[in-house]
Amino acid sequence: MKTILLTAAPEDENKRLDIFLSDKVINLTRSAAQRLIEDGHVLLRECPLKKNHRVGAEETILVEMPDPAPIEAAPQEIPLDIVYEDEDVAVIDKPRGMVVHPAPGNPDGTLVNAILAHCGKSLSGVGGAVRPGIVHRIDKDTSGLLIVAKNDRAHLRLSAQLKDHTLARVYEAVVLGNLKEDRGTVSAPIGRSPKNRKKMAVVADGRSAVTHYEVIARYPGFTHVRCRLETGRTHQIRVHMAYLGHPLAGDPLYGRKNDGSGLQGQCLHAKELTFIHPATGETMRLIAPLPAWFTVFLERLARHD
Repeated sequence: MKTILLTAAPEDENKRLDIFLSDKVINLTRSAAQRLIEDGHVLLRECPLKKNHRVGAEETILVEMPDPAPIEAAPQEIPLDIVYEDEDVAVIDKPRGMVVHPAPGNPDGTLVNAILAHCGKSLSGVGGAVRPGIVHRIDKDTSGLLIVAKNDRAHLRLSAQLKDHTLARVYEAVVLGNLKEDRGTVSAPIGRSPKNRKKMAVVADGRSAVTHYEVIARYPGFTHVRCRLETGRTHQIRVHMAYLGHPLAGDPLYGRKNDGSGLQGQCLHAKELTFIHPATGETMRLIAPLPAWFTVFLERLARHD
């Protein structure tokens, strides 16, 4: 068990305890924070706090984090949309709403569970027991192409391509507002947000991040864009578009509530994937058409044009 000391800042005063914890501790949901409180793992001056506690200014709160139960990925027969497959790689068109690998809160029903059932033991072990074959990830509510390595050699070579940018990814998105330029580049470092540990942000000491974008179509209040990643930071497109003042439509984390889109989750699709085949050296370019939920949204926007 590890412990974390949290000192309340002036802006934290009078916050509900579960909200304070989920704001300050990375990847801690409010429900998980509530369980910690109920189990007596959140203390002030060695006394467990009650769930109705309101945080006082400059209070120092001790949080005990029990060791997580081990997560094991088990095969599950879940349908997969396989765009390409051979003995070295598989490229999957991941549906919106599917988590890539098991994690606390999502122990099963993930892409990894599905590919374990599909590929059996024919997956690379580089990603470990929970992420076998996973070379890169996309968010739960982002749909589109994701490459899976079926042996360690393929995994290492594809990972090298991620680093030297020969593995290229192109996304389509709808953002809020009207982008001024028809095309542009966002070059702004990304790191953990100092204000909300669940979010990434443009920060001075972050890792280099570059996104190229171009406008596909404009609608009242929204812009349809194509984004090409030069780097692959967590939430990169979502963070960079929000940094421009044009967060993704439906984005619950970086956008705004009731943004007029009617979407539940960010409007983002990983449409194109280009890589050098790890065994043959052939350049592979694969495309996943926009899913129905995306095209229906565009049609709705067009009707109000």
